[in-house]
Amino acid sequence: MTSIKRRTFRRHGSAFRHPAAIAAAAAAIGALLATNAIAFLRGMDSPWLLGGVVVTDIVAIGVGIFVAAREVLVADQRSEASEARLGAVVDSAMDAIITVDAAQEIVLFNGAAEQVFRLPREKALGTPLERLIPQRFRGAHHGHIQTFGDTGVTSRRMGDVTTLWGVRADGEEFPIEASISQALESGKRYYTVILRDITLRKQAEDALLESQRELRQLSARVLEAREEEKAHIARELHDELGQLLTALKMDLTWLRERLPAASELAPRTAEMGVLLDRTVTATRRISADLRPLMLDDLGLADAASWLVDDFAKRSGIACHMDLAAGAGALEDLSKAVSTAVYRAIQESLTNIARHAGARQAWVSVGADNGEIFFEVEDDGRGIAPADLAKTRSLGLKGMRERVDYLGGSIEVTRAPRGGTRVRVRLPAQGRPQ
Repeated sequence: MTSIKRRTFRRHGSAFRHPAAIAAAAAAIGALLATNAIAFLRGMDSPWLLGGVVVTDIVAIGVGIFVAAREVLVADQRSEASEARLGAVVDSAMDAIITVDAAQEIVLFNGAAEQVFRLPREKALGTPLERLIPQRFRGAHHGHIQTFGDTGVTSRRMGDVTTLWGVRADGEEFPIEASISQALESGKRYYTVILRDITLRKQAEDALLESQRELRQLSARVLEAREEEKAHIARELHDELGQLLTALKMDLTWLRERLPAASELAPRTAEMGVLLDRTVTATRRISADLRPLMLDDLGLADAASWLVDDFAKRSGIACHMDLAAGAGALEDLSKAVSTAVYRAIQESLTNIARHAGARQAWVSVGADNGEIFFEVEDDGRGIAPADLAKTRSLGLKGMRERVDYLGGSIEVTRAPRGGTRVRVRLPAQGRPQ
């Protein structure tokens, strides 16, 4: 009988959902009240009316009880149907959903949570949440949940800074990302956590970071080998070719002294002397561009000063060099750091000459707290953000790679004077091993 009623109620639903039924019920109640009033006034003068009213009242009360019972059953069925739909949605969710009470005991454990933690729902319900958390995090977890409950915030993401970890039923730990929410129901507080197993993503991220680290090491080794080769070639040009050119110049001078002044060979030897002087100058310039020997012999401060002076002479741009306080520490730099700083200054000045259209440039180099810093600024047209992202900006990318590998930082921004400002800061001895 109950099942038949439930099927009937489920089919027809609540009568009070229809405005016509509500109006009819109100009219019937009004008529019943009017009839009762008339019967009360006439009393025993109309016993038939009084008896009819009594019967009508009994029938109305019965109908009212029936309708009330029907509405209660319909409401229960709706609540059950709503709970069933919500349960189906929660259980079919791809993310693990776990709800705990104020004592942090599990009261909801969906199908995805069973798969993630490899734990049947029957064994999870009613047990402490800490069984799903690695031992070393349990103490802190209780404090975090308590703090979250006190804040009154309804929801937030967990583990914004660090990676969260869970533990499966077999003891295997795995990384997760999760969000937590809280709600009050019947005066009781419940916490719901929605979490996702990110093991594959974490492995991919770790592999990517390792690949980037290896590529950075390879790039640094290539740059180091390149610098070594440049230094070798510069040394050969300075020593071997320089000595040969010097000897050739001495021989040419000897020959010119022994030629008659009226000899037709005198003009030719004079031209040879000029050409030889240009060759010596070009050799020194090429050698310095490859690897300035003073960087190894005299240190970064002298090499940077010479670089800025030489750039000013070649480009015609007025340059202002400032060795800031603490510049004495520039003499005790590692070879990798001094080379990186020198090349970064060189690249910055080259970019000024090629792209800035500047009239003046300012270079500042110094040291403090075990770090080396330098700043190069110009009053040119400045660099646009889109220029920084260009794939052909290999100079800036190479500069950034050098600095990053050594554990430093680089900042390229617009300068107050309207041009571009390059700021670099890195440890004096490079990245700790």
